[in-house]
Amino acid sequence: MSGEVLMDAGERGVVHVTLRHAGRLNAMSRGMWRQLREVFEDIQRRSDVRCVLMAGQGDAFCAGGDISEYPGFRFDATALRDFHENDVWGGLNAMLLCDVPVVAQISGACMGAGVEIASCCDIRVAGSAARFGAPIAKLGFPMAPREAQLVAGAVGDMTARQMLLEAVTFSAADMLERGFLSRVVADDRVAAEALGSAQRIAALAPQAARMNKQTFRALKVPLALDGKAQNAIKNIAFDPLNPYAYADSAEHREGITAFLEKRAPVF
Repeated sequence: MSGEVLMDAGERGVVHVTLRHAGRLNAMSRGMWRQLREVFEDIQRRSDVRCVLMAGQGDAFCAGGDISEYPGFRFDATALRDFHENDVWGGLNAMLLCDVPVVAQISGACMGAGVEIASCCDIRVAGSAARFGAPIAKLGFPMAPREAQLVAGAVGDMTARQMLLEAVTFSAADMLERGFLSRVVADDRVAAEALGSAQRIAALAPQAARMNKQTFRALKVPLALDGKAQNAIKNIAFDPLNPYAYADSAEHREGITAFLEKRAPVF
């Protein structure tokens, strides 16, 4: 079973979207990214939905990507690009382009892909024991450019740098202080608090909510590198025109292999 993204109709215009990947803390598989896109494209087309409540099944929001799949595509640049630009960004972009407000109900692990998905939500409610980070440096690869821009815009530049460069993980209290979370509540109150927020949104003017989201989206600056910026970084390993050139690198392979072999990587 490679996990799934479930959509269930709630009450009073609230739709529940749930990440479910049993035994993997709801880690995102390729199939789940594609389902995420389909779900949010469907929600965007519907006029009866006033708010989305986004959650993970059980005690985790999302622990990241399903690393067990990675050897099948990550070491080839073309396949790696397809994964990030079509599967992952397809799902995230569908969330970003959705005019319906989204409330995130965050419990337990919110790592990597989980932080990316949460970054696409409008209101984020977390339990006090939730943990946040993107420790992919331990796996030997960077965050894809558009995903990094998304996360940095949501968590803040310094927090994103700590997550990606130091592999720091943060508590819910940390992320509340840094402005990523709307509020933090006791773990046994997360579901009720997030649902209450979704219901309050759903009780308000739906057209105004959609127009507000369109306005927020219009204010975002797209990722772009002009010629001067490209020249400034042409001598470093990252190529802005080919950000997946690292696919077959030794440290990329070592990071993934070490994780799957349950050992410390040697970089």
